[in-house]
Amino acid sequence: MTAPFTTLADFRAIFADLTAPDASAIAGATDRNGQLTKPQGALGRLEDLAIWYAGWRGNPRPAITAPQVIIFAGNHGICAQGVSAFPPEVTAQMVANFDHGGAAINQLSKAAGARMDVHALSLETPTADFTQAPAMTEAELVSALQTGWSAVDPAADLLVTGEMGIGNTTSAAALAAALFGGTGADWAGRGTGVDDAGLARKVAAVDAGLALHDVADPLEALRCLGGREIAAMAGAMAAARAHRIPVILDGFICAAAAGVLHKLHPAGLDHTVAGHLSLEGAHQTLLDALGKQPLLSLGLRLGEGSGAALAITILQGAIACHSGMATFAEAGVSDA
Repeated sequence: MTAPFTTLADFRAIFADLTAPDASAIAGATDRNGQLTKPQGALGRLEDLAIWYAGWRGNPRPAITAPQVIIFAGNHGICAQGVSAFPPEVTAQMVANFDHGGAAINQLSKAAGARMDVHALSLETPTADFTQAPAMTEAELVSALQTGWSAVDPAADLLVTGEMGIGNTTSAAALAAALFGGTGADWAGRGTGVDDAGLARKVAAVDAGLALHDVADPLEALRCLGGREIAAMAGAMAAARAHRIPVILDGFICAAAAGVLHKLHPAGLDHTVAGHLSLEGAHQTLLDALGKQPLLSLGLRLGEGSGAALAITILQGAIACHSGMATFAEAGVSDA
């Protein structure tokens, strides 16, 4: 699917005119939920999830048959500041692992019955070190957004975006700070497991990036502080909105990408739910800023879309109950 934009101005215009959920489907799903063979509210958040999903799919009795998981990979110039416990070469090595089916996300996608795609974005050309220059040119940002948009299958009925990129928790922390305020100390975490000295370097890098760049605009913040894979996730989530495909957000880095859309439009993330709460320290703060309550909290901090992919099964359970259960009338059970 070719992206329908060639400039940042085009992308802004698309996101200024957002699709909305189907009100009649929401009403039908709400009515059906009230007639199912269970006490009102007995399935808790599963009921809300089913109605939310029905609205975006335009079907009061929907099914999930074609979930898609997309992993985007990019390399970061900020690694020159010693912000990661692993070298940048690991990004390409992990992409090869994805391609051979050997990573955690491969197993979780398979378990959920999801198609999985991997897109490596110019790994041979890392973004610029954002303490010295903008991470990307405008053309590079547009290209990454286009890659994300075009990666989404319009026939998918659920989307998870994941990432791989050594150094990208530093970029995500800087982006979160630019979007929602605060300093490096508020947003930078251990990431791949850096020691105290490494964490101090991350904090300093974020603060240096914030001081160097004018990041009042969300797309400019993404250009100056983000990464290609972070931009691609934002592009994919925007495409999903255009196609009314519900999205499950992954961890801290994915949430930072989502934050750009949240800042572009106050309803920009209405088609998304948070899959999980990761151990990256500021993820809860970021979810609070986005107004999202996670479905799972299992102490994950892997990235790759792993927490969101695991949460696919939660949404599948919600839809299975909503669409598959009998109503009181169908079951011949009294609801009095």
